Amino acid sequence: MVSTEIPITAILRAHAAWLEDPAGGRQADLSEMTLNDMDLAGACFRRAILTGTTLLDANLSRADLSESKLERADLQRANLSGADLTSCSMAQSIFAGAFLPEANLTEISAIGVKFNQAHMDKARVIEASVNDSIFAKVSAAGASFHQSRFYDCDFSESMLAGAAFYHARLQHVRFTAAAASEANFSGSKIDHCDFVRAVVAGAKFSRVEMVQCTFRYADLRSCDFREARVRGGDFSRAVLAGSRFGSAKLLMADFRGADLTGARELTPDQLSQAMTDQSTVLPNGSRGPYMRHSGAEKPKIY
Repeated sequence: MVSTEIPITAILRAHAAWLEDPAGGRQADLSEMTLNDMDLAGACFRRAILTGTTLLDANLSRADLSESKLERADLQRANLSGADLTSCSMAQSIFAGAFLPEANLTEISAIGVKFNQAHMDKARVIEASVNDSIFAKVSAAGASFHQSRFYDCDFSESMLAGAAFYHARLQHVRFTAAAASEANFSGSKIDHCDFVRAVVAGAKFSRVEMVQCTFRYADLRSCDFREARVRGGDFSRAVLAGSRFGSAKLLMADFRGADLTGARELTPDQLSQAMTDQSTVLPNGSRGPYMRHSGAEKPKIY
């Protein structure tokens, strides 16, 4: 229920004056207020204080929340489509089920935030710092996560088709069973991340630095690993058919049980440094383990 006692129009008017001249207005402080279901489309909350504010089902489409303080705020199911949250500080806030398509979350600082089941298609989360946050079952097709830092975050069962993690830093991030076909991880640093059962067919991993990541049972068909530096990592039972590996380093990558049918640009040195066994399907369609001078690294031509 919306409280009729909150003079929100007057608060926003005074805040607009404060943004123009601090001496001529008053910064909006809506801490601990309840603004559920309120229509605040296009409102300016830039640099406002929204600590502990409850905005369930509120309409904040195209609102300006840049540089605001959103610690412990509850925006479940809120409409933030096209909203500007640039440089917003959001610790322990809840955006579960919120609508954030084409929202701007550039340079946010997020700790312990819940975005689970949020709608973030084409959202921009660029140069952000995100720790211990949940994106499980989020819909973020075509979203941009360029140059952002994610530590101990959960993207399990998320929809990330065409999402861009270009030059991102991903540490202890879970993409378990995520659908991320055609996603772009080029130039990223991916450290101890979990892609078990993920569908990332056609994704770009070119020039990545990858350390001890897990891709068991993942769909990695037609992926681009050119110039990637892979140290360790579990690709057992993954499907890598048709993927490219030109100039990649695959030191101790575990391809036991993996399907490398038609994989391109693999060399004897690369396969010798990786682990294969009798259940590995090599590029020419034969079974492993890989043996030097066997020619099995050459994809079968049909």
